[in-house]
Amino acid sequence: MYSKPHLILGVFPFEGRGLSQPLSLGEAVTYVVPAGRRAQLVYFRAGNSSDQVICATLLRNGAPMRLFPVGARADTHVSLAVIEDLLPQTRLEVALSAPKGANGELVLDIGIVEFPDEGD
Repeated sequence: MYSKPHLILGVFPFEGRGLSQPLSLGEAVTYVVPAGRRAQLVYFRAGNSSDQVICATLLRNGAPMRLFPVGARADTHVSLAVIEDLLPQTRLEVALSAPKGANGELVLDIGIVEFPDEGD
C-alpha cells in the first residue's frame, strides 16, 4: 500500500475571545483529503506561549472531531490511539479558543497519513 505523509506546521498568533468561542486559524491549517485517497490523523503536537490554558479544536467538515487542551506556557503531544479513516474530500481545519484577553502564539505540528482509497 502506497502511503504519503502530510504535515500541518506553523506558528499562529492568537487573541482569546473565550474558551467557548473557537476561531479558525485560516487556510494554513486546513487540509482536504484528495480524491482517490483516504487519510488518518496519526499525531498532534502543540505548544502554547500564553499564560492561560487554550484549546485547539480539530474540525471535520465544520464539526468538532477532537479537542486538544494545551496548558499555560506548555506543550502537548498526542499519539492517537483511536484512528478513523477520513474519506476523500473530507475537510479538516484547526480552530483555537482561549480565555478572553489571552494573547500568545500556538505552535502546531500535526501528522496525517494519506493512502489509496480502495472503496468499502
